[in-house]
Amino acid sequence: MIQGTGSDVGKSLIVAGLARAFARRGLRVRPFKPQNMSNNAAVTADGGEIGRAQALQARAAGVAPSVHMNPVLLKPQSEIGSQVVVQGRMVGTVRAREYQDWKPRLLASVVESFGRLRSESDLVLVEGAGSASEVNLRRGDIANMGFARATGTPVILLGDIDRGGVIASLVGTKAVIDPEDAAMVRGFLVNRFRGDPALFADGMSLIAARTGWEALGLIPHFPEAAQLPAEDILGLRGAEKPGAKVVAVPVLPRIANFDDLDPLRAEPGVSVVLVEPGRPIPAEADLVLLPGSKTTIPDLAFLRQQGWDIDILAHRRRGGRVLGLCGGYQMLGTILSDPQGIEGPPGTVAGLGLLDVETVLTAEKRLAAASGVSLPDGTPFTGYEMHVGETDGPDCARPLLRLADGRRDGAVSADGLVSGTYVHGLFSDEGQRALWLSRLGAAPGPEAYEAVIERVLDGLADHLEAHVDCDRLLALAE
Repeated sequence: MIQGTGSDVGKSLIVAGLARAFARRGLRVRPFKPQNMSNNAAVTADGGEIGRAQALQARAAGVAPSVHMNPVLLKPQSEIGSQVVVQGRMVGTVRAREYQDWKPRLLASVVESFGRLRSESDLVLVEGAGSASEVNLRRGDIANMGFARATGTPVILLGDIDRGGVIASLVGTKAVIDPEDAAMVRGFLVNRFRGDPALFADGMSLIAARTGWEALGLIPHFPEAAQLPAEDILGLRGAEKPGAKVVAVPVLPRIANFDDLDPLRAEPGVSVVLVEPGRPIPAEADLVLLPGSKTTIPDLAFLRQQGWDIDILAHRRRGGRVLGLCGGYQMLGTILSDPQGIEGPPGTVAGLGLLDVETVLTAEKRLAAASGVSLPDGTPFTGYEMHVGETDGPDCARPLLRLADGRRDGAVSADGLVSGTYVHGLFSDEGQRALWLSRLGAAPGPEAYEAVIERVLDGLADHLEAHVDCDRLLALAE
């Protein structure tokens, strides 16, 4: 189990890289994260949902994603409450304080899923959540030491030297956690080192001496990791590309499935500009893309508070293109109704009015793979659906997509400049991405997006094989 001294120390990437490295050795590898908190989810073949990071790790291991790879997924709906997904299915919503009482009940599902993966594999690589040193959350824990102790899983602690204070964070973790928890730790890794490794040799020795844990590797910074799907929206930040077409994306509080942006971000002819609160949507944008949202109506209200609705309408008057994905599609309509109070108090709000459609939110959630062709050009696509709500209206007579089962999806304005769809993953498809790039006047890059992901995963595995004692890791596994 790879636990971290904090959030964003690189646990997800280390698990992905190790999964690829050990799978290349011929081992049957499965990734596992007992509890994840993310609105960036993936649909599994059996119609469930898991964290997007675990889907990438499954890809690295060469296996299909399963709901058992992330049995508990928390999808934040507010600052203090989340939707709870257990083994791929939503079971309710809970406030943060109440969730502490849920965790002991959820442990049974976590252990069951872990047992399934263990029975079908040679090696399970487990990713912890947040920080191993959050002793205030230790009671009933299912994400870190609570899981490790319940299943007898040995732990490797990961620290991030790039943020500073890595010696204190690793030694401090040993100081604050329960001695029986500390006994689960077999060794440590230091991630994202820059410079001459010899300069930190004494640091590695000091950590080992103060903790009694084995030093298993000093991992240099791997810049190519930025090309892999990010688990946090802020991981998509990057320098603008001179002369590139600008895709402006308002960063909503409950933005969801933002991995839709990754293939566009990888294109050399496209700059994906994340428009953060307090900033206007740039007037030079070629496309305004409204992303998915976990809570569409509150995020629409936030969009208006930022004045982004005015910016979008001005962009549209200048002849600019607008695309809405899932929740963003719902926002583009004239009316958004929530009669059952799915996202909060029951009610109805006005949409942006750029598409003549109306949406009614429903309790039933659609989770399914999707394929078909776009209209009217007939370009094939593959992706997935993950949404609540039904959308209909005059502009749906001009659907954006026709699904393989004959259903039509999405809507297009009469002049063709405003579009919306419920299908995620559209830009991962080479044909669809080329189609949208042509609409913006850009050309696709020389390397296919899927090939980039495979190349980087292989490079990450090579990187870890060179700097981590992988043989020792296998020997420590139980």
